[in-house]
Amino acid sequence: MAATEAKAAVEWLVSVAPDPDACRREWERDPRGIALLPAGKRWDVLILPGELGRPTLDVLTRLIDRPGPVLADFGDARMGFLVPPGTAARWLGTGVRGAGPGTWIVVPYPGRTVGRVRWLIRPDGSGTLTDPALLELAMHEAAAVRGARGAGRGGR
Repeated sequence: MAATEAKAAVEWLVSVAPDPDACRREWERDPRGIALLPAGKRWDVLILPGELGRPTLDVLTRLIDRPGPVLADFGDARMGFLVPPGTAARWLGTGVRGAGPGTWIVVPYPGRTVGRVRWLIRPDGSGTLTDPALLELAMHEAAAVRGARGAGRGGR
């Protein structure tokens, strides 16, 4: 990640903090490289179980050059897709959790891999988010492929 892109990503992320300057300073000095940031201002987060999230990201990256930022824990048990604000309140999907207004998320410092959460797709500072309709399409395709593979194993 280029230094200018990392700086832009940091500025975009900390812009949602109650005190962006204090957040940035603390974040840059924290050896864990994480910050708690409120969802629902510039983005919501849709959290998918890893077994659906990984194939969904694979489909999404085939559909578009650069989806919005995506977080994962190091075990890939959960993946968080940053989507436009308001998406979490409207989302209806089994097994998908939404983080919107009133929730805080653990966010790693862009460009660092420290701790239990990491960026699979880092923010670039431009504000690009994943389109919820496209994410839903990718989820359906990923689930269908997964289902077809499972049916082939246990079949008739």
